[in-house]
Amino acid sequence: MTISLVQLWLPILVAAVAVFVVSSLVHMVFKWHLSDYRGFGNEDEVLAAIRKGNPTPGIHMLPYCKDMKDFAKPEMLAKFREGPTGKFILRAGAEPGMGKPLLQWFVLCLVIALFCAYLGAHTLAAGSPFALVFRVTGTAAFMAYGFGAFIQGIWWGQPWGAVAKDTLDGILYALATAAAFAWLWPR
Repeated sequence: MTISLVQLWLPILVAAVAVFVVSSLVHMVFKWHLSDYRGFGNEDEVLAAIRKGNPTPGIHMLPYCKDMKDFAKPEMLAKFREGPTGKFILRAGAEPGMGKPLLQWFVLCLVIALFCAYLGAHTLAAGSPFALVFRVTGTAAFMAYGFGAFIQGIWWGQPWGAVAKDTLDGILYALATAAAFAWLWPR
């Protein structure tokens, strides 16, 4: 029997809520990501130097090359050799607030659950065994929640220990998603 996405509204919602709760535990109770972040010993001077350049919010690179050809120039190679090199995400000045990011995170959890439901609805029948639903939806959820961490390690230079923790987060979120779908899959 074919399953429609309308029939999967409850597992979609429960999966999103479950992931939101698990992520809250990870970040607010267990706090295993705190050691991933570092400050500068001269933070005030670094902030003053950045402000002096009046950068716009966005992704900034040090050293910065406007063109790939610049990478071959001796003065640019010297900057890279001397270091440090890095990528910075700068935001406009504002007081920290969690409301908007938490809402965006929950919406993303809903979208990922919706895509897991879509995949499940097109590959699984009503009454599919718990383990099969768990495996299909959990694999899809892990691809969404877990693979992005590797991009950060490969291209952004995120330390591999932090990548491993992000991947573990992805596994936990995938397990929560899979459990919700397997439990509430139409019979």
